[in-house]
Amino acid sequence: MSLKKIYIVITVFIFGQIFAQTLGEELSEKEKKYNPVPFIMHHVQDSHSWHLWGEGHDSFGFSLPVILIDNGLKVFSSERFGHDEEGVAEVDGKYYKIHHNKIYQTNAAGDITEHDGHPTNKMPIDLSITKVVAQMFVAGVLLLIIGFLTAASYRKSNIPSGLAKFMEPLILFVRDDIALQNIGSVKYQRYVPYLVTLFLFIWILNIIGLFPGSANTTGNIAFTLVLSVFTLLVVNLSGKKTYWMHMIDPLGKNMPFAGKILVYIILVPVELLGIITKPFALMIRLFANMTAGHIIIMSLISLIFILGTYAITPVSLGLALFIYVLEVLVAALQAYIFTMLTALFIGSAVESAHDH
Repeated sequence: MSLKKIYIVITVFIFGQIFAQTLGEELSEKEKKYNPVPFIMHHVQDSHSWHLWGEGHDSFGFSLPVILIDNGLKVFSSERFGHDEEGVAEVDGKYYKIHHNKIYQTNAAGDITEHDGHPTNKMPIDLSITKVVAQMFVAGVLLLIIGFLTAASYRKSNIPSGLAKFMEPLILFVRDDIALQNIGSVKYQRYVPYLVTLFLFIWILNIIGLFPGSANTTGNIAFTLVLSVFTLLVVNLSGKKTYWMHMIDPLGKNMPFAGKILVYIILVPVELLGIITKPFALMIRLFANMTAGHIIIMSLISLIFILGTYAITPVSLGLALFIYVLEVLVAALQAYIFTMLTALFIGSAVESAHDH
């Protein structure tokens, strides 16, 4: 390499380092002015009220019922916590405050005492209809309406019309390509209703979650946990003798017990642990994928305010729009993956010895 080329490389490297350092200092100063984390976390987390747009007294939304068990049943509107959910609600002589989306019992001033960063205030049992729960009800009602309208179409004629034209391919897809392929032709039919409901429920919630002002229901780990528990129960309650014997005696009866005892010390705990790890993987996969998409979109929009310039707006909104369109595909894909893996686990549980 000639001296001229070496000089150019060194010059570019030095100026690149100076530019990176200067840009980093500018970004650090601007990050102090705007912190996107509260905005992003407010979007992906649950809340006790349904906020649509605006801030403070100019905000628009509606309150949700708060249901607490604290020496008796206490039911009141979340409006008592104020527009920003930072006020203190007085109910029957007791005071409550929302802190990090959890309700604590406080004094009239709303003081929260902490130890090692964790609140020590008493927590009542919270059975409130939060934003995530309310959206689940909305999705459930939509699913019922879709089901009744589809059934009504078939009562008129065997030829589908209207909404049934859209629903029939979806139901056949779940029946033939998910249930039949993974469970087998003998026992798949009894699980089709559950799998169709699971697929449509997750898909509807994923789609609703893409609308502005909606809740990120499938990005709530408590919701994905409950779905995974349902799968855990369906799979293990459907398990046949072959399924359980494979866990207890994975090497079969052909090998003497004395020769395989050391192998069993490792294999049997791993097989039994699989009962929990399979639904756990379902829970994490759906939660992580749906939450990540929302965080990426909010982060791209936040770049406009972090950098403090409108020049980045076309790039920021363009990338956000691209991820948003991608999320529409991910909404259907994640519903399919959850349903398909559920059917696969059911298939392994109901498999007969002669099918192995």
